[in-house]
Amino acid sequence: MKKGSTLFLKVVILLIAISVLAGLIWFPQTEGRATNLDLISIYKDPFIIYGFIASIPFFVALYQAIKLLGYVDKNKVFSQAAVKAVRNIKYCALAIIGFLVVAILYIRVMAQGDDPAGPTMMGFVVIFTSVVIATAVGVFQKLLQNAVDIKSVNDLTV
Repeated sequence: MKKGSTLFLKVVILLIAISVLAGLIWFPQTEGRATNLDLISIYKDPFIIYGFIASIPFFVALYQAIKLLGYVDKNKVFSQAAVKAVRNIKYCALAIIGFLVVAILYIRVMAQGDDPAGPTMMGFVVIFTSVVIATAVGVFQKLLQNAVDIKSVNDLTV
């Protein structure tokens, strides 16, 4: 790949990270329960704190994607470090699925009198997206690992 293409992808990943972080900071202030609260009380809410903790795997996956693009820039895409970065992205997708399942269960149990269908459906959409990403990355990891193994065998025979 040309360096311009990977630079563009890195910029896109950084823009995604910045916009998601801005949303994480801004959304709790506009949420319905926060209308009469001060800033400290808004961010002391256990569900908001859980949301921040649950977003950590997303940002780790973005960082691993930037590292993977760095390996592409250095022409080291067929290396064990690249396989490790892809594996970490898969684990992050699985962690996001776990965090969302817990959040959906919490919402379903704690929704007293409210209709939890909207947040539950949004959670299922993100879970489905994460399952697709984890599956695709898992397949890519196996292919990349096979390519690294073949490359290492060929390097030993030459």
